[in-house]
Amino acid sequence: MKSFFLIIGLLFSLSALSAEYTFAFVPQQSANKLAKNWQPVLNYINDKTGDKYIFKTAKDIPTFESRLLNQEYDVAYMNPYHFIVFNKQAGYEAIARQKNKQIKGIIVVKKGSGINTLSQLHDHVLAFPAPAAFAASILPRSELMKQGISFTPRYVSSHDSVYLNVARGFVKAGGGVIRTLENTDPEIKSQLDILWTTPGYTPHAFAVKQDMPQEAKARLTHALTSLANSERGRALLAAVNFTAIMPASNAHWQDVEALNIDILVGKE
Repeated sequence: MKSFFLIIGLLFSLSALSAEYTFAFVPQQSANKLAKNWQPVLNYINDKTGDKYIFKTAKDIPTFESRLLNQEYDVAYMNPYHFIVFNKQAGYEAIARQKNKQIKGIIVVKKGSGINTLSQLHDHVLAFPAPAAFAASILPRSELMKQGISFTPRYVSSHDSVYLNVARGFVKAGGGVIRTLENTDPEIKSQLDILWTTPGYTPHAFAVKQDMPQEAKARLTHALTSLANSERGRALLAAVNFTAIMPASNAHWQDVEALNIDILVGKE
């Protein structure tokens, strides 16, 4: 009887140690695609940590920004510029990032369009995911403006929507990133060419709210960084075009902070 109560006590202790957290992903792609690719990763994290991480995203990037500003997510996978902003404004702290990889923005055009220089985009409508999408919008727009190329931006909510708009000829070109282009519908990807690529920067941050318990942060960081250590984990990473995840601190994004970007985010 004594051992029975010891077991019950242990179970209650373990239950008290575990917790439930929301884990949000920037809506670079449709919610269905994000869930398909990332939910298996969250299942792995749940198994590894004993905590329960619940998949979240938003209908578009401005909504995602607004929720970050209001600290509605416990954990979030956010672009480098978002991290700079929401580290300062909402207290999110970096715990991890993609290993040995930089984020590179791209401008894509429809295959066979005859467009092979940025100057040919002058006075055209171009698609971007959102004003504060770092590599897919901020960097390409900055380069076009630097070269004196006039254009009208059309914000279409996600990277996949950009690629679809360009492939169907609704716009002359659009901004994205190499990782999401590689992960988009093969039928759409086959209709696109990369016209221009940005320099590389520190990639997206896995960041947590400041008040998340230190033990939970440690368990989550260990789970994320252990993915590459098993066959199961490597397969899960491959599905999101990662090879590994490494620990990170806020200081890793100094290259992005040094750009001194000032774009209003967090307002729907």
